[in-house]
Amino acid sequence: MQEHQNKPAAAVRKVAVLGAGAWGTAVAMALAQRHDVLLWGRNGAALQEMGRVRENTEYLPGYPFPPGLNVAVGFDAALAHVAAPDNLLIAACPVAGLRPLLESLKGRTIPNVVWLCKGFEYGTGLLPHQIVREVLGPGVAGGALSGPSFAQEVARGLPCALTIASSSAALRDCVVATVHGGNLRVYSSEDLVGVEVGGAVKNVLAIATGVADGLGLGLNARAALITRGLAEITRLGTTLGGQTETFMGLTGMGDLILTCTGDLSRNRRVGLGLAQGKALDTIVQELGHVAEGVPCSKAVRELAANLGVDMPITNAVAGVLFDGDQPQAMVARLLSRDPRDEKVKR
Repeated sequence: MQEHQNKPAAAVRKVAVLGAGAWGTAVAMALAQRHDVLLWGRNGAALQEMGRVRENTEYLPGYPFPPGLNVAVGFDAALAHVAAPDNLLIAACPVAGLRPLLESLKGRTIPNVVWLCKGFEYGTGLLPHQIVREVLGPGVAGGALSGPSFAQEVARGLPCALTIASSSAALRDCVVATVHGGNLRVYSSEDLVGVEVGGAVKNVLAIATGVADGLGLGLNARAALITRGLAEITRLGTTLGGQTETFMGLTGMGDLILTCTGDLSRNRRVGLGLAQGKALDTIVQELGHVAEGVPCSKAVRELAANLGVDMPITNAVAGVLFDGDQPQAMVARLLSRDPRDEKVKR
């Protein structure tokens, strides 16, 4: 992973963010401090309201838009905004919405494209970059922008470090030139698989940690879950072709620690709700946001089983979410496992 030192301010670029949820809005707000940014979402009425009040009152209330951020009046307008080859298109939808969004881009002139979603597509087991390649073909320069990041903190202008992962050096350079600066630091990586696996599986492990915390199992148990969770991420990631070093970095250990311990974590809050005996539907409704770890746990469980990768924590979380297992039974199952060597093995 390559670190980029502070550089002179980059030239103003045009950026279009497709997806007006909390994270898409926060990224748009951060980039609008230095660039000309257009934000688009599927809910036309909500977009009109955002344009009128200059704030995303549904997903990021209390954070006014900077002057450089405007709302797209339509999908075509958002794409026209970034038609030049040195501009940046950012897909800020959940994994479940990535394929439909990409289908809308087929046959259009697409600049450098970056996605923010973290997870595996349920039903196919594909990572985001595989979905992009399947829908748009191999000729589109794209990459994953990922790392430990809460939308509210980025919207407040607090420091944040991210990683751009892509096989395209030109795409990585474009993202660094556009995003790196101010309170945002950007690191580069060629390990697209490793970065995406880390971002996906950490959400599942955050649910497990939330369950443990909600049951009052203590900080020792939390540390054990995070550590052994990192081993699960590494086992799956290296089996899929990721590099071990990636899982020690921002998009592995960094994102895992943040999501498992931060009170702003949606997935951790799912676990806390499960520990309180709440139904999953109730928890998701109370969140009001997508918790990617819920569908991801089922997709990862199936993928790991097909690959023969041992994922006990993931399996336990999926059992609680989808098989009717009780949180206490999840903990008992994990504690009853036979002792073994701590080394990460496939």
